[in-house]
Amino acid sequence: MFPVQILKENAQEERGETARLSTFVGAIAIGDLVKSTLGPKGMDKILLSGEGDRQNVQVTNDGATILKSIGVDNPAAKVLVGKCIQPFGLPVDLFVDMSMTQDSEVGDGTTSVAVLAAELLREAERMVAMKIHPQVIIGGYRKALRIAQEALKKSAQPSGCASMQKFNDNDISESTIFSANMDGDLLKIARTTLGSKILSQHKEHFAKLAVSAVLRLKGSYNLDAIQIIKKLGGSMDESYLDEGFLLEKKPGMYQPKRVENAKILIANTPMDTDKVKVFGSRVRVESVAKVAELEVAEKLKMKEKVDKIVAHHINVFINRQLIYNYPEQLFADAGIMAIEHADFEGIERLALVLGLLMLAESINAAFVEVACTQRAAEVWKRSGITGRYVRKLHIVSS
Repeated sequence: MFPVQILKENAQEERGETARLSTFVGAIAIGDLVKSTLGPKGMDKILLSGEGDRQNVQVTNDGATILKSIGVDNPAAKVLVGKCIQPFGLPVDLFVDMSMTQDSEVGDGTTSVAVLAAELLREAERMVAMKIHPQVIIGGYRKALRIAQEALKKSAQPSGCASMQKFNDNDISESTIFSANMDGDLLKIARTTLGSKILSQHKEHFAKLAVSAVLRLKGSYNLDAIQIIKKLGGSMDESYLDEGFLLEKKPGMYQPKRVENAKILIANTPMDTDKVKVFGSRVRVESVAKVAELEVAEKLKMKEKVDKIVAHHINVFINRQLIYNYPEQLFADAGIMAIEHADFEGIERLALVLGLLMLAESINAAFVEVACTQRAAEVWKRSGITGRYVRKLHIVSS
C-alpha cells in the first residue's frame, strides 16, 4: 500500500506543544490587532490595499472591515477572522466564524467577540502552562457560559420593540416612530451601535434615520429593501431618509413626468432593434430601397412588441436595456412613462420592493406581473459634490 498524502506539498506540520503555542499566538495576535479600536475612545486604523495607482486607502475602526482586509495564515486566527481551512488546504465554509457571524446576524460587536475570544485563549494559555488539562479548561468555560446566560436572562427587561408589530397595517408617522417607548429602546440601541463608529459625531441624526428605515419595513425585516445611496460631497447632516424609491434615471422625451396611481412593469428586454445596424451587421441586398424595407419590417416588429406591453394597461415601463427613439415615441403617444438602461442593482431592488418578477422576452406571457403604486414622478435632487440638481425617478409605494 502506498501512503496517503494528507498535507499538500511544502506544508509545514506542527505537533504537540509547538502546535498549541502557534494556535495561541495567532489568535491572540488577532485580538491585540483590533483591541485598540474597541469602545468610544477606540482609534481608527488606516488600511492600504492594491499597488501603485490602484492603491486604495481606507480609514476605519470597524472590526468587521479590518478583519476582512487582513491576510491571515495562522489556522487559529483564520477561525476568528473567518477563513477556515480544511485538511487539504482548500477554503471552505466548514463552520461559520465568530466575527463574520456576529456581523451578519447582529451587525455590531465584531471587535468585541474577537477580543473576548483572544482573552479567553490568553487565559487558557496561562492555565495550560500550569499543567491544567485542556478538557478541564473547556469544561470550566462551558460552565461559565451557562452562568453568564442565566445572569443575562435575569437582568433582561421587556422592551418596547414588541410594539413594532402594531405598525404592520398602519402608516408610520414621525411622531409615532419617536414616541417615548421607541426612544427608550430602538433609538438607544442605534445610538450605542453608532457610538464607536465614524458617525459618532452625528449619531443622533443617523440613529433616527436607521430606526425610521427599519420601522418603515412594517415587520418584514427584509433589510435588502433599504437602499443606501452614497454621494460624494456635502455634509453628514445632509443625509436623509426618502419615503419612496429613488432610481437615478429620467423619463424619455415628451413622456409624462409625473404619474399618479402608477402601474409599473419591469423588464429586461431589447427595445433597440428598430434600426438596422450598419456596423457589425452583414446584409446582402440589391438596392438601398431594400435596406429601407428591412427597417420598416424591424419597426413593425418593434411596434408589435410595444403594443403587447401597452396591452397590460400600464403607465410606467422600466427597462434594463436601451429604448430607441421609435419605441420611446410610441410609449409617449400611449401616455406611458418609459425608463431605459436602468442599472441592474437598482432595478433588482425595485423588483424586490414591489414584489415583481423581472420580465425578459415573454411580454405576452400569462405570468406578467404589474405593480400598483401611489405615484411615480421625476424629481430634482441636489448633488452634494457639485451643488447642482440632477433628475431622478421617485416611486412612492401605495
